[in-house]
Amino acid sequence: MLFNSLEFFIFLPTIFCLYWFVFQKDLRVQNFLLLISSYFFYGWWDYRFLSLIFLSTVVDYCVGLKIYDSNDNRTKKSYLWVSILFNLGLLGFFKYFNFFIDSWIDLLATFGYEQKSTWTLNVILPIGISFYTFQTMSYSLDIYFRKLKPTKDFISYAAFVSFFPQLVAGPIERASNLLPQFYDKRIFNNNQATDGMRQILWGFFKKVVIADNCAILSNTIFNSISDFSGSTLLIGSFFFAFQIYGDFSGYSDIAIGTSRLFGFELMANFKFPYFSRDIGEFWRRWHISLSTWFRDYLYIPLGGSKGGKWLSIRNIFIIFIISGFWHGANWTFIFWGALNAIYFLPLLLKGINRKNLDIVAKHKSLPTLKEFFLITLTFIQTSMAWIIFRSENLEHAFNIYGKILSTSLFTIPYFPNGTRAIPTLVLVLLFIFIEWLGRHNQYGIGFIGRRWNRALRYMFYYTIIFTIIWFLDNQEQFIYFQF
Repeated sequence: MLFNSLEFFIFLPTIFCLYWFVFQKDLRVQNFLLLISSYFFYGWWDYRFLSLIFLSTVVDYCVGLKIYDSNDNRTKKSYLWVSILFNLGLLGFFKYFNFFIDSWIDLLATFGYEQKSTWTLNVILPIGISFYTFQTMSYSLDIYFRKLKPTKDFISYAAFVSFFPQLVAGPIERASNLLPQFYDKRIFNNNQATDGMRQILWGFFKKVVIADNCAILSNTIFNSISDFSGSTLLIGSFFFAFQIYGDFSGYSDIAIGTSRLFGFELMANFKFPYFSRDIGEFWRRWHISLSTWFRDYLYIPLGGSKGGKWLSIRNIFIIFIISGFWHGANWTFIFWGALNAIYFLPLLLKGINRKNLDIVAKHKSLPTLKEFFLITLTFIQTSMAWIIFRSENLEHAFNIYGKILSTSLFTIPYFPNGTRAIPTLVLVLLFIFIEWLGRHNQYGIGFIGRRWNRALRYMFYYTIIFTIIWFLDNQEQFIYFQF
């Protein structure tokens, strides 16, 4: 079920009313309602894949208990490997099976061996599998590293794994943050719910107004690169940068806001990443739940930055390349990860990768010229990397880079009729302005308008609602559903 669908606008208020007005007094029934609702939400897409979520839930639930009850380290490690191999095996089969087979065949072909039978399968990628497998696996890892005690409440654990607001595209929650919230009696908090609705509204604005309008331009440009100059392709990469940000962070805002309607607090997944002053800061602000997952469960166990420069460089490349591969079964994602590692390398070598930890221009209206230059440079770096992320294959990406680096970069950009380039650009600039004003908060309009008089405040919110409705005809599927 899509957030931006009629079915969800019927589903959400129905579950909300049952949750608060019918089952408010019984916590276990509330949790069971969330579990059933989450399975219904996911099964609306394809009920057959509910078995995968349930199986992943059962395996890690049992593994967690076995790890905790065992007094032998070898036995603990054996059970942990059951969790890791099961989850990665599940993910590997559905997401990467054909990629490895095709890559092997291509490798043999380079040595003159033609493989007649490809052995590829018509495998459908289950939506959200990259997210919930990492979520269940982190539960077993936290128990193994003694950061968490296992639960014996299967309903609460199953609801944690399948919690519908963040099931399909995150945030990838840690059990230590979300699971305990299923144990505590929840009392309706009007301020929390109101703020949740405000965040949902901003999430829909990001998705429908910004991302989907930018998608019209970026799709037109990326799908017909031979028709456009280097200058147009460069601007197209900027539009895709805002498309993917509006799309993914918009989903996260809707997920976090929806969770707050039910009394839950999810971790922040984006913190205004396009206002970053270097690539290290960008990755502390972009898809935070995934980057911190790799930091805690891969980078630190590999030695982190404690083993000297060469070990740190190795670990950085491992993290970024695996992170790229997590996004999809295509060499473009691997190269995208490697390119970001190269971006990060100078910061690491100079020891300034954690220089910009606070928000830019804190307590100021405008950035300094130096900060503005660094923000612009980081955005251009990121947009250049997004080209390879968006491309169909490496050849497609290199053709785009070739055109951007040609003399056609200095020509006037051209956009076909019907792409609404100028109105979209105006919307993006307005969006940047609002995000800049709200950068001290959890989301763009978190505190904007709260001190205004009621009429002006509601006029602001209704303007956003009207704008969302106006652009609903451009509806696009969320980008991260493919991952």
